[in-house]
Parts: sequence; structure tokens; C-alpha cells
Amino acid sequence: MRHVFITGAAGFIGGYVVRRFVDEGWHVLALVHRTASAELTRLVQASRATVVTGDVTDPSGLMSALAPVLAKRGAVVDVIVHCAGRASDVGRRGEFRRTNFESVQGLVKVAKEWNVGRMVFVSTTDVYGLRDFHGESEDELALAARPGNAYPEFKIAAEAFIRAQLPPDRFGIVRPAQVWGLGDRTLTSRIVSFLRASPWIVHFGKWRGRNRWPLAHVRNVALTVFLVATIPEAAGLAVNVVDDENTTIDEFYRILARIYLPHRTFGTVTLPFWLGQCFGAVVSGLSNLLNLKQPFADPSFYALYAVSHNLDFGNRRMKDLAASSGRELVTRDAGLRELEEATSHGEGGMSKSNENCDV
Repeated sequence: MRHVFITGAAGFIGGYVVRRFVDEGWHVLALVHRTASAELTRLVQASRATVVTGDVTDPSGLMSALAPVLAKRGAVVDVIVHCAGRASDVGRRGEFRRTNFESVQGLVKVAKEWNVGRMVFVSTTDVYGLRDFHGESEDELALAARPGNAYPEFKIAAEAFIRAQLPPDRFGIVRPAQVWGLGDRTLTSRIVSFLRASPWIVHFGKWRGRNRWPLAHVRNVALTVFLVATIPEAAGLAVNVVDDENTTIDEFYRILARIYLPHRTFGTVTLPFWLGQCFGAVVSGLSNLLNLKQPFADPSFYALYAVSHNLDFGNRRMKDLAASSGRELVTRDAGLRELEEATSHGEGGMSKSNENCDV
């Protein structure tokens, strides 16, 4: 049996990645910072996973924690998948450096010392910057020289470090866009919280809500991670994960309103971009000062740019990998049906235990 070491295994994305590898017959070595999720506990009881508690920024501690587990199983680490990190548009720069860059330095050390077959790093399409895009592929997209936020800044630095330290056949990079799906308590819950407090859907600037919002269903993220980890042709590649359907920001807000607030109706207000900049600067300044995990109000300065630009990234590599392996990607309609079914059963579709930030 092959073994994969997954960081951030108790998080939203990490939890789906764990499930994908388990379903493919792998044994998961699941790193958690504090406590395991209910799903991880169930997998441990079924002998499909082993939970390892530790700090992803401490490579010596990780190897010390993993060594007895591997010795007991008579196994080696075949693949490392790094899902852990701080995914937010606010917070102190030092926290982003520690969780999104120093963690990568530590895991690369583990990968080199233990001769791990491949390390997969979960990055973000934010590395391209926040401006208007028009379907460009990974080959056509340059990384932002001045990303304007610590989150993409240290994701870019981490990608560069991996490329400098590992040969192409030993790594792969996955760049999800806006990750959504059952269990999301970051993007979805943030939008729904805003809608609960506002009678309007608010847009800023020239696009008036007609710009593409690049959704990436979490199951497509997990599948792409697995394929990048296991397909020889994916070695050394950076792969965008973006759903095929072109969904505007206004459309996504209204979809979530229909699912979670079916008895409400919403008008639309478009405000000048400069007004959003003023408000966002105040929100980001106070949130950074307090080192909040999420801004206390929306939009933050960085989120304003995200929701006011046409983030239309190409996804050809993702589709080619899925097609070559005979796998089907989750459609937007299938993902929405899953949310609607969960809501109708009183589950709400938003996890109360998983986090996108787990180190």
C-alpha cells in the first residue's frame, strides 16, 4: 500500500484530499495541528488513516513524529501533499510568512531527506494578481510582481523555493481559484453572512457584478491534487483548478441567496470603486492590527479588488489530466444540488468543524 502525508488534513480542502486518496486505496498520514476532525477519526478507526499531531513549520519534529508510524507499518512516504496554510485577505505579514512559506521550507527538507517521490503544493490563482483576465492558460500567465497582499506574496515565494530545491519530477503545484462546496465555512459562509445583513447585493466599479467569479469545486481540487501527485506527465507543472462554467459574481451571490435565504429578495446596488477603496482600507487596517483570521466586515481592501475584476483563468491542464485518467470533474449543477440537498436536510452545507487555515 502506498502512503501519502497530508498537511492541513482537518481543514476543508485537506479533508477532501484525504478522502480522495483513501478512495484510491492509499493510506493517509494525516497531519493536524490541534485536533482531528470527525471524518479523520472515523478513517483511523477503519485503519485507512493515521493521525500525526505536529507543527508543519518544524521539520525535525515532523520526522520524529512520522518515523515510528512508518517503522510500525514498514512503509515510506511516497507523496507529500501540503494543504495547510493561512488562507485569508487580512492578518499580520509574519503569520503568513510562517504558515505559507516557512512551512514549505520545512516540508521540502523532509521530502529531500526522505527521498519522497513527489511533493504537491496547494497554492492559489491569486499568485497571478488581481486584474482583468480573459481565459489565459498557465503558460500565458505570469506571477504577479507586486501581489499587494501577504497571502499571494508568500505563496509565490513558496512556489519559487520548491522549484529551486526540487527537480521537476519531484514536485507539482495546484492553484485553486475560489474553492466552494459542501463543508465550506470560509467563502460561502462569508457571502451568506453578508447577505443576511444586507437588503442589497453590492458591487463596485465598471463590471457591475458581471465579472467572472472563478469557482473551484472542492472535489475538483482534491481530484487534481491526486492526479498531480500520481501522473508522471504532471511532474513539475502548475495546474489551475477552475470550474468550467463561467459564473459571474452577481450570479454566485444570487445562487447562494436562493439556497440559504430562499424567502429573501435582493436588489442590486453598484457603488463607485473609490468608495469601496476607502471602506476596504479601514476594514483591512483594523483587521490587520488585530490579526484577525477574517475581516470584521466586507469588503476588505484586497477582497474589493477580487470581487471587482474579471478573474477568468484557463483550466486546460486540469481538464487534460482528468480526461487522460478517465475521471469526471464535478459540474457546477452537481455541486449546487449537493448544497441544496444538505440544506433541505438541515445540514446547512457549511461545516462548523473544518478550517481552511490549519497548521
